[in-house]
Amino acid sequence: MSDAIRKAVREHYATVAISGSSCCRPASSGCCGPGPAQGLSLAVGYSPEEMAAVPEGANLGLGCGNPLAFAELQEGDVVVDLGSGAGFDCFLAARRVGPTGRVIGVDMTPGMIERARANARKAGIENVEFRLGEIEHLPVADARADMIISNCVINLSTDKLQVFREALRVLKPGGRLMVSDIVLLRPLPGSVRESVEAYAGCISGAMLKEEYLRAMREAGFREVEVVGESAYSIGSSNPDASELDAIGAGIPAQDAADAAQAVVSVKVRAVKRR
Repeated sequence: MSDAIRKAVREHYATVAISGSSCCRPASSGCCGPGPAQGLSLAVGYSPEEMAAVPEGANLGLGCGNPLAFAELQEGDVVVDLGSGAGFDCFLAARRVGPTGRVIGVDMTPGMIERARANARKAGIENVEFRLGEIEHLPVADARADMIISNCVINLSTDKLQVFREALRVLKPGGRLMVSDIVLLRPLPGSVRESVEAYAGCISGAMLKEEYLRAMREAGFREVEVVGESAYSIGSSNPDASELDAIGAGIPAQDAADAAQAVVSVKVRAVKRR
């Protein structure tokens, strides 16, 4: 990841960690559209019961789907969450794996790690831990995890193949990967591709859908399968000023509209060969 992009992404999510505002886009708007975190999470597939089950402040509305809906977690599983934020998916996973299981959240933003650890302490959740690190270089031992999850984070890496290789390394033989992420149906306009702001906003770093799936296979994953796909609302055919800001300041209106129509949210699962 280039220094400029890494810095922009880290600063962006450091602001989110401090403010508690839902934001995968610029701070003026939410990742999956304007609105409170609860509404965003409902829109991408979480139930009211799931949202009520996590510590207050854990749900920042950062996701683009609910990977846990497809994860099929078992009691005793070890789960690693790539880009764990304030811990929302980690806390939900911890309930499923039970006291004999373990959930490890990894995030590169110190503020997010601090917030997630505080949430765990506040709720007395003991089978979760949060580690500072980059998803391209996971601070997790080889063959440690039964399941890796991630929610709207891998698109932020400029070396997605390395992310998938690291995920494969950390998984046990037969381990599973379940991610929700943003991909492209067609290339983005140049003005959007070159926008660091749009990169931090989960847009310009997204890969073409088939390239994303091919990177998983090239890393060594098998049985790569898209199990869900849905529109990802970042604007409209006639974006207003706030929707243009959501994609990136200074983006021409037509380019913003084209970008809005190019992105989708996918849920993808894969397995590591036994």
